[in-house]
Amino acid sequence: MVTSKIIGAVEIGTSKVVVLIGEIVNEKTLNIVGMGVSSSRGVKKGEIIDFNAASDCTHAAIMAAEESAGVRADAVYLAQSGCHLETFFNDAEVTVKSSDNIVHRSDVRRLLSEAKSKQLPEYRAIIHHIRNGFILDGMPIDDPEHMEGHKLRVGYWNIHGSVQKMSDSIHIINGFGLQVEDLIVSSLASGKMVTTDEERKAGVLVLDIGSGSTDFVLFKNGYVVYSGVVAVGGDHITNDLSIGLRTNAKLAEMLKVKNGKATLEPKSKNDKVMLIGDLTIGDRSISRSAVCQIINARMDELFKLIRGDKHIAPLFSNRELASVVLTGGASKLNGIEDLGEKVFGLPVIKGENPSWVASDLASPDFSTALGLLYFGFSYKDESQFTEQRKQTKLIRGMKQLLGF
Repeated sequence: MVTSKIIGAVEIGTSKVVVLIGEIVNEKTLNIVGMGVSSSRGVKKGEIIDFNAASDCTHAAIMAAEESAGVRADAVYLAQSGCHLETFFNDAEVTVKSSDNIVHRSDVRRLLSEAKSKQLPEYRAIIHHIRNGFILDGMPIDDPEHMEGHKLRVGYWNIHGSVQKMSDSIHIINGFGLQVEDLIVSSLASGKMVTTDEERKAGVLVLDIGSGSTDFVLFKNGYVVYSGVVAVGGDHITNDLSIGLRTNAKLAEMLKVKNGKATLEPKSKNDKVMLIGDLTIGDRSISRSAVCQIINARMDELFKLIRGDKHIAPLFSNRELASVVLTGGASKLNGIEDLGEKVFGLPVIKGENPSWVASDLASPDFSTALGLLYFGFSYKDESQFTEQRKQTKLIRGMKQLLGF
């Protein structure tokens, strides 16, 4: 008997809303059957600031995706971003109880419970408990059950967010008559799409550079060991160009996309580009070097800000990372890899979505939404990446707290 489940992936971004519809067949195959994209309104730096405007554009994207798929989603996986997200590390250690020092399931359960026991204020809620590897008597172990030892330790990176901020986005989905199955932090979703198992084991920093913010996630030894959000993105470059070149945001964006480059080239310092390009009233020539200098300054600032993060800087100093991968819409800037290599001192590449993705979804703009579908499809197999939670309980609790 063929069974199927229709799931939706929704990313409410600063510049656009992306919705994908996927069909899971017999819990073995994921087919992408629908897509909807709309310009975003009411969202700033990844956070909702105008509920009605954000609802309208999100509902438009969901409707377009469901119409193209010809089916309605049974459940939605919803991306979370914004500077309200925070992280902390918490670990625990237990003594193996059995007289023969064999680790039993009860030892593991007791350890995991203690490692996840830290309480948060009522206005904060855990989104992900991300388990790092077990350590048995000082040795890293993937699965300690049935092994012999005395002391068992494990640690978690915990990502938590504002209940109010998360509830706003959930409420938007509920307003369209859909239920949110789970919340996924954007950087984890996109990071999973644009890196390989080998890269995550070797150590890789993924930067998802969006319009309003940059989400990042750090993998080491195959585990997520840190994530965060910086309130700087592609829109900040556009704004800098608009101010520096005395033009409007629309033309500044066109300049950035068409003629912008994140690196400086002295040999082209005398090159000129046209502001509009059609010789109409208001069109004028602009120094290409000026455009690139403005872009370079903002991107250099962003990369140095992330490299200098107190959790990331030691890994660069100790040469514990192998590469940096860029994704998100602003990662398409020309020369961005060269600037990244100069700042990070590591190979920097533009991430690519998996080969099974259709050509119309190959753009880094879709990495997060594709990652959401991936989580919806394979969450049960991702216990080491991020442990499954009773998310419906969390979501129900937020609904009760806020009265919707």
